[in-house]
Amino acid sequence: MVGERIKELRKRKGYSISELAKHAGVSKSYLSYIERDVQKNPSLQFLSKIAKTLDTNIEYLLGQEIEEELDEEWIALIKKAIDDGVDKSEFQKYLDFIKFKKWEERDRSL
Repeated sequence: MVGERIKELRKRKGYSISELAKHAGVSKSYLSYIERDVQKNPSLQFLSKIAKTLDTNIEYLLGQEIEEELDEEWIALIKKAIDDGVDKSEFQKYLDFIKFKKWEERDRSL
């Protein structure tokens, strides 16, 4: 699934595998393995680089689009993180890590 989504987005952008690998700073052979589903567990770092280069997010690559509204508890947690000095970049890395771990757990159960 991840490989299919990467390949689809890559083609929409008009990139060859070589071009995407170069722009994302990843190995061409590893990218090919992911797209062909030879390698099924890409690293979080790899997914992050690919998502950024393809103007998408890790959720989309992992097939986890979320459509939930924020309730007061979520808003309070986010405000607390900001008050504690967590910047957007750090928060995004934390979210990416959590999404990756959930995806990894789901993949193991299949």
